[in-house]
Amino acid sequence: MPRRASLWIIGVAAATLVVACGDGPDLPVPVGELGSMDVMSEAFADGEPIPDRFTCEGENVSPALSWSDPPEGTATLALVVDDPDAPGGVSVHWVAWNIPADAGGLPEGVRADDEPPTQGARTSGSRGYAGPCPPPIHGAHDYRFRLFASDIELELPKSTTQEELYRALDNHVLAMGELIGTYNR
Repeated sequence: MPRRASLWIIGVAAATLVVACGDGPDLPVPVGELGSMDVMSEAFADGEPIPDRFTCEGENVSPALSWSDPPEGTATLALVVDDPDAPGGVSVHWVAWNIPADAGGLPEGVRADDEPPTQGARTSGSRGYAGPCPPPIHGAHDYRFRLFASDIELELPKSTTQEELYRALDNHVLAMGELIGTYNR
């Protein structure tokens, strides 16, 4: 094979690997090994736009969320909301844990000091929910609402980041659910 073709194949393979791995921190367990849960919102359907009310252009309140029953053995739930399309890498909009296993959902407008859930640090370093706010003219971004069923209660400081939460959940996740909303300014 000519050298030019070999370099092209290596370049394509490397680019594919970067795209495949560019979702931010690794999930606590490989997705193929998880049970699943359904995550829903009365505010928007999976893959649909998030209403302005829940964004930086509206009231910037968290949407109400609900989910299917977690698997037996679940002690608590954890939630991460992030934007994998953010310029410069994944932007974290909400980190929360120790949601009671039987909660069935979270109401609209959860504040940073509400407990449960315990809430950690977003990309900005602040705590609590921050709604979608992509740069204008950047196009639509996906916002992933990921819910994890864990077999433990977590003892973490309120400064905990997405990466730290994922490390704490490692080998403790029983199931995962995901709701994706979009937003474009």
